[in-house]
Amino acid sequence: MILVVNAGSSSLKVSVYQPDLTRIADGMISNIGTDGVLALDGTKAPVTTADHADALARMLAALAEAGHSAFTAAAHRVVHGGTIVTAPSRITPDVLTDIRGCIPLAPLHNPVNLTAIEALAASHPDLPQYASFDTAFHATIPNVASRYAIPVELHSAGIRRYGFHGLSYANMVHAFGDALPDRLLALHLGNGASLCAIHKGRSVATSMGYSPLSGLTMGTRSGDIDGAAVLRIATDIGPTEADRMLNKDSGLQALAGDNNMKTLLERDDDAAKFAVDHFCYWAARHAGSAIVAMGGVDAVAFTGGIGENAAPIRDRIMEHLACFGDVPVHVVVADEEKQIARDALSLMEAGR
Repeated sequence: MILVVNAGSSSLKVSVYQPDLTRIADGMISNIGTDGVLALDGTKAPVTTADHADALARMLAALAEAGHSAFTAAAHRVVHGGTIVTAPSRITPDVLTDIRGCIPLAPLHNPVNLTAIEALAASHPDLPQYASFDTAFHATIPNVASRYAIPVELHSAGIRRYGFHGLSYANMVHAFGDALPDRLLALHLGNGASLCAIHKGRSVATSMGYSPLSGLTMGTRSGDIDGAAVLRIATDIGPTEADRMLNKDSGLQALAGDNNMKTLLERDDDAAKFAVDHFCYWAARHAGSAIVAMGGVDAVAFTGGIGENAAPIRDRIMEHLACFGDVPVHVVVADEEKQIARDALSLMEAGR
């Protein structure tokens, strides 16, 4: 069995997969560091955890009680691999050093990813561990797309376009298999939203950049905003508050007071209608850019909570894109955890 671990900034999610990639368990601990909830396969219980290492220990105990303890390997989602780790990897001391070196690029996520890896290594020292990186799928983006027009010393310091949701896009490519279109416009639409131009199975452009803040209008993130406006906001309210506001209090939340697309589609007021229009308009605007990067489009695929479940959103975006002709539209179920398990299995088989 493969244990998949996804350590978030204040949560810990796990899934257990059999070798045929059948998922047999799901668990989550929320609000790490305070009073939270431990959920496992439909059951919930209050839990108070000190940190991510404590949360992982409690989750492992709960899994063992449910009969899931004989793991063959563990596989982790790591948010940022920078330009160093651009493919799934067996975790070694060198890979740990690389993940640690990317902390400045993902200060809220890479440290807790490392905590989970190191805690599991301490409790299960003989268990092989693997890592899949959310940025890795976009390592194929050409320099003309990844480079910001800034001084070389800033570029060399790591300020460039990386892109995210890579595990979701990799899972989408696998889902298409041999039927993968040459030029696929892929949209991952959820509370976090992005799109990717996938040409012959490789990312050639994406809407997110140095961070997940840029690109499409999102649930609580602003999406693209002029750098001078960011400087003005940071001057007015301070950089820490500006960061929180742009990531937590913007997007649909700012436009309509709610980041739940289902609720917005059910509302009949002007603010909700405008928020939905804004979301669809900017998704299509960025889609046009991605289509140019591919030299055309053969199909469009939607994934993520909104992409899979909100047909009116898909329809509105496609109405904006009608100028590109009539192209097939697909809906692909998002499954980043399965992609992480798939990556680990591939590495295990290659190293057998």
